[in-house]
This record gives sequence, C-alpha cells and structure tokens, in this order.
Amino acid sequence: MPFVVTYPVQVFLIRKPQWHRHVHNINRLWSAIFLRMFLTPLQVEWRMKFDPKQRYIFTPNHSSYLDIPMMLRAIPGFLNFVGKSSLAKVPLWGKVYGTLYISVDRRSAMSSAKSYIQSKKTLDEGRSLVIFPEGTIGETAGEQLLEFKDGPFKIAIEKQLPVVPVSMPYNQRFMPDVEEVGLKIRRHPLKMIIHEPIETTGMTLEDLPALKERVFHIIQQELTKHNYNKDVNRYSNHQKISTSEQTGI
Repeated sequence: MPFVVTYPVQVFLIRKPQWHRHVHNINRLWSAIFLRMFLTPLQVEWRMKFDPKQRYIFTPNHSSYLDIPMMLRAIPGFLNFVGKSSLAKVPLWGKVYGTLYISVDRRSAMSSAKSYIQSKKTLDEGRSLVIFPEGTIGETAGEQLLEFKDGPFKIAIEKQLPVVPVSMPYNQRFMPDVEEVGLKIRRHPLKMIIHEPIETTGMTLEDLPALKERVFHIIQQELTKHNYNKDVNRYSNHQKISTSEQTGI
C-alpha cells in the first residue's frame, strides 16, 4: 500500500535523472512505512561510524524479498542496488527499479559485463553501492551462505573503496523466498547488523580471494550466532538495546 500510494509521484520523477535522488528518498520512505505496518520489532545495529561523504560497497546476505526494503530503510544516502533482472519485470515496481537501479541477468555474459560497468560508473558519480555477493537466494538462505561471487570485491579493489559486510539473520523467517513458497509472512523480530568497513586501500586483485573470504566469515559468523537453534530461539536472540542503537519499531 505505501508503495502504490507513492507510485504516481515516482513515475513522474523517474523521467529525469536529476530527479532520481528524490525517487530514492521516496523509496526509503515507503520502505520505512511498509516495515512499520508489520508491527514487529526491528533492530539495526551499527558497528561502524557512517561517513556521508564516503562511498561504500555494502555486501549483505540475501535471504528474502524483504532485503531491499530493509537496506532502503536502514542505510542513508543515495544508494544504488545491483539486483537480478527479474526485479525489473515486477508489475509497477519493475518500472522504477529498472530506471533507478542496476539489473543483471547473471546467465548472460553481456548483461553481467554491462552491470559491472554501470556499477563502477555509479561509484564515480558519488553513490554507494549495494551488491548481494551470493547473487541469489539459496535453499539455506539466512543460515548458510552460498559461495560469493567475485564482482563486488573486484570493484572495491579497483576503486579502492571500503567493503561493508551486512548480516540480516531473520528476514527468511519473516518472509521466505516468494518464488519457493509464495507470499507468506510469519511474525518474527527483524535484525540487521552493519559491520565495520574493510579498507581496500593498497590491495590488488591478488588480495581478492582473501577479501572475499573475510567478508564471508564475518557475515556467516553472525548468521550462525543468531540461528544456532532456530526452533526455540524465536525471541531469545533479540536482545534489548539502547535508544541510540535502535531504529524502526
């Protein structure tokens, strides 16, 4: 509902590139309202000091269609997303996504190359980038990561920009993969951990495997910590936090 209400304004604003930042802000707004409407606890834990002047490459785990609204809700600034090409075909949202963000068909070498070029260009334009290094939602989403793709880490090294791992351990419980089980929502607290940036200054492409493994370990460690007993810990890992650390509901 929040998206549909704002959709006419978005369609009007995506006509001109200079207005795209405003469309992104509208997306952040409807995402925040959308998440609040579920009336479920939402915790965003910042382990980094966000610098609005710095460009980052955020690398979250991918477990649900809730991932993009969560990132929109939590991360400030004019972000760009790299997502699968099917997102650009979703009714209504596809028109906005295909214009504002980057879509890629990883089965196509040409599409992958195009998205790679677009990603580097968007960083040159001053926007931070969100890339899901798993590339897709796996059968063990949110619990055991799939093997990471090289793309985000190669871009980070070539642009000498920090990589920020992001862990979202509960999204798959709240809203499982729509393509697997259909639209199904199960009430569960939501949490996002935004880890400390990993600097790539001085790294070369020879350091790519080690960088990729480091990010993988950071995210996987957090997922394991929060999902160690998924049958009984529905609320046990959702610890109380201070007002300054909590966002959302």
